[in-house]
Amino acid sequence: MSKTNMKFCNSYFLVDPTKASVYDLILLLFSPNLISARFIDSPPDTLNSARRSFASRWMIALAIFLQKVLIFIRTPLAFIGRIITYWPNLLTANGGFFNLILNLLTGKLVKPDESSATYASFLGCTDRRVELDQKIEVGTIEYKSMLSMMASKIAYENKSIITSVVKNTWKMDFVGYYDCYNAFQEKNLTQAFVFKASDTNPNLIVVSFRGTELFSSDDWCTDLDISWYVYELKNVGKVHVGFSRALGLQQNGWPKENISLIQQYAYYTIRQKLRDMLARDKNLKFILTGHSLGGAIAALFPAILAIHGEDELLDKLEGVYTFGQPRIGDEEFGEYMKEVMKKHGIEYERFVYNNDMVTRVPFDDKILFGYKHYGSCNYFNSLYQGKVREDAPNANYISMLWLIPKLLSGVWEFIRSFIIRFWKGNEYKENWTMRTVRIVGIIIPGVSDHFPLDYVNSTRLGGLARPLATTTPQDKLSLIA
Repeated sequence: MSKTNMKFCNSYFLVDPTKASVYDLILLLFSPNLISARFIDSPPDTLNSARRSFASRWMIALAIFLQKVLIFIRTPLAFIGRIITYWPNLLTANGGFFNLILNLLTGKLVKPDESSATYASFLGCTDRRVELDQKIEVGTIEYKSMLSMMASKIAYENKSIITSVVKNTWKMDFVGYYDCYNAFQEKNLTQAFVFKASDTNPNLIVVSFRGTELFSSDDWCTDLDISWYVYELKNVGKVHVGFSRALGLQQNGWPKENISLIQQYAYYTIRQKLRDMLARDKNLKFILTGHSLGGAIAALFPAILAIHGEDELLDKLEGVYTFGQPRIGDEEFGEYMKEVMKKHGIEYERFVYNNDMVTRVPFDDKILFGYKHYGSCNYFNSLYQGKVREDAPNANYISMLWLIPKLLSGVWEFIRSFIIRFWKGNEYKENWTMRTVRIVGIIIPGVSDHFPLDYVNSTRLGGLARPLATTTPQDKLSLIA
């Protein structure tokens, strides 16, 4: 049985990969009896009504198998990640490859400090830009989209870099960095930072959540978690458990208040910070943002505010800006969120670049869980041409019809990495770290499309027609061709 006390809901489906053996997974493929599976915790009524086709059982087995592999390689994956990240930082610290060799021969080798304001994450190494685009008019949706993406991008960096960029490069007020606890994986896994953009009117508080760390097994296990629960008290619908846990789900669900003297939980800590800041300045508003897993957390945050009846905070929430965000709930959850957004006039901007595979999971299907994105989608193709759509094309990623186009797109993006500086300007020049990622994107289509670089380019280069007065995601759907 799961460690979770699920008294706050009657319908849930929890999977614990640590309790599943290879034999259990093989048995799952050949037996539709989910009730006897020791790694599944779910009420009998829920299991009896669950679809038990081979396809659904195969999807469950695959997700669990991948999580078990990730758990097994947790330490070597983290070690490999440190080596891969250290190399480009070593090159940068020594002024390039030839200077590195010279410094090595002369005994002047500069060793980068992993906690310094110059040591970038691997994602940061693929795109070194931290400056804001000064050509975009301050205060517009385009400006907030660009600012949100840059905040989502630097959320992957260490505290020193984030502080330096906000204070010294953006000339904005750094509020705080938060390293938050996941009660189920029993470690600090959710990071976020808060700053105030004083150049907007009204002044904006920006909350940015870090996305999936590329070499973190724990983060990938959160993304691959197929567990869900239904919060029935307010007809919220089905919600992804992994993202809920990352935001701050407790063993007894979502108590309205949680005062912990030991651990910080993302939702409760940041909500209190927002309460304090908005109480001191009634004119402030705030936006939530994040890339990948960070986008999922940002999109889930207002749902929990609504569950807790935090109308004052929701009225101050100007917008949610997500990039490469996976699905976080089912169709009922989507309808609930549309009502929340409409009631409080919250702008929801969900960006999807080309074949980004993460935005197409968990699957929008009728076989297993029926996850759905809510609201419209700001979709950008490989030419950075934007269009408001109901959802991105090839909604579930796995389609033989899309295989050849995705492969060709990956080849084009690799070629584009050499010519974009001449086409769009020198600031869009790609380095060899990103070009290496582009090669991986040819082998596994959609991988490189998830990296922040293309989302940064989309918010700067991608023109997107919008209604003159838009406050709800539904309004933008009128633009769909």
